[in-house]
Amino acid sequence: MSTLVWLIGMAISFSVTMPVNACPPSDRAALLAFKAGLHEPNLGIFKSWTGTDCCNKWYGITCDSLTKRVADINLRGESEDPIFQKAHRTGYMTGSISPAICKLERLSSVIIADWKGISGIIPPCISSLPSLRILDLIGNQISGEIPFNIGKLRRLTVLNLADNKLTGRIPRSLADLSSLKHLDLRNNMISGTIPRNFGKLRMMSRCLLSGNRIYGPIPETISYIYRLSDLDLSLNRLTGPIPDSLGKMSVLGTLNLDGNLISGKLPATLINSRISILNLSRNAIEGNIPDVFDSRSYFMVMDLSYNKLKGSIPKSISSASFIGHLDLSHNHLCGAIPAAEWFEHLEATSFMYNDCLCGKPLKACS
Repeated sequence: MSTLVWLIGMAISFSVTMPVNACPPSDRAALLAFKAGLHEPNLGIFKSWTGTDCCNKWYGITCDSLTKRVADINLRGESEDPIFQKAHRTGYMTGSISPAICKLERLSSVIIADWKGISGIIPPCISSLPSLRILDLIGNQISGEIPFNIGKLRRLTVLNLADNKLTGRIPRSLADLSSLKHLDLRNNMISGTIPRNFGKLRMMSRCLLSGNRIYGPIPETISYIYRLSDLDLSLNRLTGPIPDSLGKMSVLGTLNLDGNLISGKLPATLINSRISILNLSRNAIEGNIPDVFDSRSYFMVMDLSYNKLKGSIPKSISSASFIGHLDLSHNHLCGAIPAAEWFEHLEATSFMYNDCLCGKPLKACS
């Protein structure tokens, strides 16, 4: 073998085995097009976006160590980074998210959060990023609808779109996000019903949908999400009864349904469930408080205020392990307040504005 052939062979071998040294020009061009759609006047976070290698000290950009493809965009308007501390302020950015972001085909996480002024829509093409695991756009002014085919992101574990101006419905395809663990759509203008196929989200542990315009019933299928520990559907327009099955969920610890139009009776299953924070206030729940408290009943918070509950406070409530904050005010309860060791710290406001409750901490029963 001649020396020339050997050198050519070594060069080819080297080019295959050695990682590239800089990000591809296509990724750099996509980032610069993304940057062109945004305006950040105060901190100068884009000043580092210079040079040919977008993997080298470009603020908020991380690349895969082997392929040098852009893997993460992490831009937060509230950060402990020195650039924020030096300016003594949080960030403010305007503009919109360019569809050019979708040309970064190897993206694993997109965090463009808490900039307060970013508007426009979520580029529909975001659903075409096969490796995306985190999409966090909280705290902006983003409008429009959640992309209808969001369910194509089968690796997505975090979807956080809270505190924006999103409208439209929750797309049915969202239930196809088989890896989703954290869903936060709070404080938008989302309407429509909760899709019936929501129970397919078997990996989800937190589901936060409060502060929207969601109406209709609470789907029974939510109880199929056996990993769910935190469910917040408060401040919506939900109607109908609370499914009994919610109280049978194995790890559900927080259930917030306050500020809806929920009716029907209070399910007995909620009283001795795993739930420790239960807020059902400001609804139209009627009937008696179930007399099923026992040693499994442990509540950091139990708020049943501003409903249509009647009858007496069940005597079995004295056998609960603990109730830290109890609010039964603004109902139609009557009779003597049972004595319980942990009732000693409760104030009169917990029982006021009922029909005829009496006993400590209210006036004595005659």
